[in-house]
Amino acid sequence: MAWLSLSIQTDCQHAEALADALLDAGALAASIEDADAGTPDEQPQFGEPDSISRPGWNRSRVIALLKPDSDARQLLASCAALAGLDDLPAFTQEEVADQDWVRLTQSQFEPIRVSKRLWIVPSWHQAPDPQAIVLVLDPGMAFGTGSHPTTRLCLEWLERCALPGMSMLDYGCGSGILAIAAARLGAGEVVGVDIDPQAVISARQNAEGNGVNARFQDSAQELHSQFDIVVANILANPLKVLAPLISAHVRSGGRLALSGILFSQADELIAAYAPYLPLGVADTRDGWVCLAGVKA
Repeated sequence: MAWLSLSIQTDCQHAEALADALLDAGALAASIEDADAGTPDEQPQFGEPDSISRPGWNRSRVIALLKPDSDARQLLASCAALAGLDDLPAFTQEEVADQDWVRLTQSQFEPIRVSKRLWIVPSWHQAPDPQAIVLVLDPGMAFGTGSHPTTRLCLEWLERCALPGMSMLDYGCGSGILAIAAARLGAGEVVGVDIDPQAVISARQNAEGNGVNARFQDSAQELHSQFDIVVANILANPLKVLAPLISAHVRSGGRLALSGILFSQADELIAAYAPYLPLGVADTRDGWVCLAGVKA
């Protein structure tokens, strides 16, 4: 059986309403992407709060997956009207062969080599190097599979630390990958917190799957402890707001690493944390930075 894929050109004012209308009309899936992706006119959007004045792309593309017997033109005409479009937008359609979607999705996630001794490996793969420290992690609902530059920066920073016996806090733990890595690298007490309850659940499951002892909790719960190592891989704006709180969890002589920061935001973050501890650029990758420092 083949499905029908519908690709529609529109603008950011109508893209979301059109995708919603298609879903309400029976589309199996609908997504919005930049119609100029891969060209000089591509508009990157990092999704940080207050960083985007108008979400969406000037030239948007809505992709909808329809049942094979759908009348694409008639469906689109009715949905376009509901989305407030006066005319039928330009569109193309093509058949999509039925596949083993689970296997196809899994094939997109290969083992990631972080360093000579540290690998991130999905559960359906064998570890390429049996002598390596392996973090078993599957793509899921929480951020942190090791593919994003900021996660890599934090993992590499952790590996450069002398972790055995150290206490560690992963603030904004997502999937728990940084906390799990710290535990596998020899850290003692390991704690992760996140504002998202689903992330806390995912992190606990991932820690159990890796056989490590780490505690994860909602960030709304009180946490008065100080730690030898604190890592926060979030985004620049929350990191600024949380500067007093995050810094308070670093013990005297302890180390702090921050990421989720664009290179252009580094000076602003360094200034925000200056009253608490000095930070400097520890590493950069693909326009992102990792800031690190030692608390006096």
